[in-house]
Amino acid sequence: MTARRMLLKAPPYEIEANLKRLGANLRIARLRRNMTVQEVAKKIGTGTRAVLDAEKGKPSTGIAVYLALLWAFDLLRPFEKLADPNTDETGRLLALSKERSRASRKRRLDNDF
Repeated sequence: MTARRMLLKAPPYEIEANLKRLGANLRIARLRRNMTVQEVAKKIGTGTRAVLDAEKGKPSTGIAVYLALLWAFDLLRPFEKLADPNTDETGRLLALSKERSRASRKRRLDNDF
């Protein structure tokens, strides 16, 4: 089984749980706005199956569908902070550890053959 198929068929628990939570939250947002699946699908330009799959938290549903649903419910703004390099403490520490302490001399091309 390829890595992609493994991720879609049996994603790590944390990924699966978060997708299911996101799907449930999207369904609640749709119902609170008194919108049908068909209305939302038309608004984001997709089919009803994609909306239903997203609401179930299926890993095979494209991220564009999830983002479009967040946009349709005016919930996209918090997504801008997701994976923000300024809040990635681990990434910043790793970057600092790899920074050079001194510059290397520029090498010149040697035309001597």
